[in-house]
Amino acid sequence: MDGLYALMSAMQDPRGGRTKTRKTLGNALLLLGGAFIASYLGVRGWSSSQSAAGLEAFEQARSAAVISSAVAAEPMGELSIAATTAAAANQWSGVPDTSMWSSKRIDDYNAALAAQDEDAPHAVLDIDHLNIRVPVYNGAEEFNLNRGVARIVGTGRIGEVGNLGIAGHRDGFFRPLKDIELGDRFTLETYYGTDVYEVTSIEIVDPSDLHVLAPTDTPTVTLVTCYPFYYVGHAPQRFIVKAEAINNQVNS
Repeated sequence: MDGLYALMSAMQDPRGGRTKTRKTLGNALLLLGGAFIASYLGVRGWSSSQSAAGLEAFEQARSAAVISSAVAAEPMGELSIAATTAAAANQWSGVPDTSMWSSKRIDDYNAALAAQDEDAPHAVLDIDHLNIRVPVYNGAEEFNLNRGVARIVGTGRIGEVGNLGIAGHRDGFFRPLKDIELGDRFTLETYYGTDVYEVTSIEIVDPSDLHVLAPTDTPTVTLVTCYPFYYVGHAPQRFIVKAEAINNQVNS
């Protein structure tokens, strides 16, 4: 603003001449250019930090859970953000790969991040070879599905034996699932460690076919998304990926 004011003053002062005007104009343009660059970098930095908010919230919750567990010497079950009092350790930053996402899903994701809800994720799903790293929230309501993926209430609980159903949007975080194959492995990071899963089946079912979410006696993760992946409108079927744990609590 100071540069613009100086430019206007020089243009109104006939004693300044053309040389003074050109010099003042150049200074003003330099000031404006610097302001635009600073503004761009500020917006870019804010966007990147917001994109990693869910992952950082998970780290904070996990750190608090580990500390509380060491004190109480007993499992705490599923935690809420109210239980997190310790600073996060080993935080990381990252922006999700949205190259396959629909424009609407990107808009919904940004809107969910802007809401700055304080509910921490209960886990992080990492399918590295598909470039999926996403926070897992509790409850598959639309808000949670817009900012990550979510545990389907009524299925197994995170960190316990059973069939854990995780839902995600086919035009968002779960679109890369179209390339998953039998035998692929992925990890589920919880507050107390990291479990490794191997894909044992892939099938397409009707929405009313709930056998895929039936309880199991072994640690199982069932990933659920709509199908076909590029269907226009409400997709009529469900794409189901079932995986079983091959080891538990590694890297804890």
